[in-house]
Parts: sequence; structure tokens; C-alpha cells
Amino acid sequence: MAVLQIQAAPFFASKNRAFWNLQLAGWGAAFLLRAVSALANEQPLDLLALILVTTITGFSISLILSVIYRKLIHQTPLVTWGLTAVVLFFAVVLHASIDAWVQGVYYAASRETTFAQRLIGLLYLPLTLLGGWSALYYAINFFLTVEQQADRLERLEAQATAAQLAMLRYQLNPHFLFNTLNSISTLVLLKQTEPANAMLTRLSGFLRHTLIAEPGSQVTLAQEVETLQLYLDIERMRFEERLRTHFEIEDAALAAQLPAMLLQPLVENAIKYAVSPQEEGARISLTARVIGDRLRLTVEDTGPGIEDMQRFMAGDPSGTPVPGRPVSTGVGLANIRNRLAQAYGDTHLFETRSEAGGGFTVLIEIPFTRADVPEPVPAAPSAVAGGDNIIPLNPPQRTIGTPA
Repeated sequence: MAVLQIQAAPFFASKNRAFWNLQLAGWGAAFLLRAVSALANEQPLDLLALILVTTITGFSISLILSVIYRKLIHQTPLVTWGLTAVVLFFAVVLHASIDAWVQGVYYAASRETTFAQRLIGLLYLPLTLLGGWSALYYAINFFLTVEQQADRLERLEAQATAAQLAMLRYQLNPHFLFNTLNSISTLVLLKQTEPANAMLTRLSGFLRHTLIAEPGSQVTLAQEVETLQLYLDIERMRFEERLRTHFEIEDAALAAQLPAMLLQPLVENAIKYAVSPQEEGARISLTARVIGDRLRLTVEDTGPGIEDMQRFMAGDPSGTPVPGRPVSTGVGLANIRNRLAQAYGDTHLFETRSEAGGGFTVLIEIPFTRADVPEPVPAAPSAVAGGDNIIPLNPPQRTIGTPA
């Protein structure tokens, strides 16, 4: 399963480079602001040297603070904020002390002020600069931490969704294989080796075709129909003329993308509950249309309907199943419903309908996403009796079906 990489904000792709860029830009702007203010107030030019020394002092102290803060930021909140306040206090006093000493040297001949007076008078500037710098340091680092956690959560959610889709996708394989291998076993017991060998050959071709796609991947509707026809070739070995199919697919829908193996469980469900229990078999219809920005898929059968099927499976009023009659495993429809929910969330529609006189319909609507290159519906007729044949109609739809 592919692992999603955490994507940092572009500016902070390299935290070290971003720190130095912000450091130089911030303290450079502070120097420029104070220099412009001094020149605007007609201060002597040599005052710029004093401002430069003060700025370099603040720059240097902030580098020491960054090392200390880097250790404190990973502590408990009480330790972080308590020690930050203490460290910031000493940093402000140190900055103000250096400024007071430099100003004492600069104004030695013109002003008579004590060091303590200068220190108290200069505390506000380093407190403002270093306090603002500290606030920005923590704010930026907390922002990056939150962003990293959000990216990690998004990655974990995507991996969980992919794992869920993989689980649901792999759930179909044993479900389908059980039914098919059971049919092959029956043919072997009846000493019908030729049909059993043919079914095994078709089964291997179907599995080779379906297992190429990764779990959770999407295929075009044309590819899904091709896979479905491989499956129907296997089932016609069992049911022959009892299994009749009719596909109506718009040309525009052929390039639509949908989860792989979405339709096969629906058709398998129809075969199990519509074709298998009736001597005359049943007809299964697949319709695909593009309606606006939605792809609508409909799978219908002419079976006994859900109510009659429930009574059929029960066998008697006590609800005891009759041997040889199909028993629901609850995999097919529930699997499709869960896969759609995982892939599309609230943007999909999944409905089942059963008419009073018989028949069962599954309606699916998903967002229409067009593949880059649409693939044509396979036109080769099936090699087995009653196989699908393409009957060209007027655009924009094609019909694939077997004789009713």
C-alpha cells in the first residue's frame, strides 16, 4: 500500500532556511525602522552605529533564545511557559544592560546619567523586541506542529480508507471462489470433466484479469464490463440458456471511472437469487447512463423478488431453509454499500427496489469522472452458448445482450 508523504508548507519546507530568512528579515526590518526614525528626527549619522550595535545584540541574544526554546517547546505547558518567562526576563535584562553600557560610552561626554538609570530607561525596547520575537517563535513552531499533525492524520485516514477498501475488495474473492469452485466440484462428481476443465480455464482467466487491479483502484466502465463478461462466461457453463443478459450502456458512460469489481457482486447476487432458483432462469439487465455530472448504474433481474425469495429460502413457516436452496451470506450488497461509502461518502446513492410481482433492482449513482482515454466495449462474441453479442444501436448507447 502506498504511503502518503507529509507535505510541509512551501516556505517551511526547510525549517533551517526559513528560520534564517525570518531572522535576517525581522532584525533587518527593526534596524531599518529605527534608522529611518533617527534620520527623520535629524539625529547625527553616527547614531546609526549605536543602532547597529543594538540590533546585532538583539540578533545574537535571539539565537541563544532559539536554542533554549527548542528544548523547552517539547516540555509540559507549565514548564515551557514558566521557564520561558524566566529566560526571557534575563535576556531582556542582558540586552538592556549591553545597550546601557554602549550608550554610556556613546554619550559619556554629553550626558550625566547612571548605569541604573539608563538600564531602566532602556528596558522597554528589548522587552518589546525579544518578547515579540519569542511570541513569533512559539507561534510559528506550534503552527508547524499542528500542520504536521493534520497532515499525519490525513495520511492515516487515507491509509485507513485504503485498508478498508482493500478488505472489502478481498472479501469478494472467497465469496466468488466458493460459488465457482462448488460448481466445478459438482461437475467433477458428475464426471463431466470437459465442462469442469473449461470452467477452470475461464476461472483462471477471470482471476488473472481481476487481480491485476490494486484494491481500491478505479477502472473505466468499459473495463468493468469486460471483466463482467469474463465472469458471465463462467456462469453460463452452469446455467446455459437459463442465464440471459441485456446491457444498455451509453457511449459517454464507457469512459466513466468506478471502483473495480463493483458490478460483478451485483450480477452474482442476481444469478444466485434470480437465475438459480427458477427453472426457466431469469434475465439480468445492466443500464449505464450519464445524467449531468452523475453516473447512474442500474442492475435489474426478473427473479422472484425479495419477498418471494425470503419465503423461498425459508422453505416453511418456521423459517427452516430447504437443502439445495440458496442461503444469503450477506456479503454482496453489504460489500457494495460499504465500498461506495468508503469511496464516495455522502456523494453516492445506493438503492434497492423489489416489485410486488417479482424482480429486484439495484440503483447506484456516483460522481461522473471521465478517464483520459475511453476504452471500447469488447466486441468479440462469447465462445459459449448463449454468449453476449453486441447489437449496434443508434448513438448514444450500445446494447449487449443474449436472446430473451
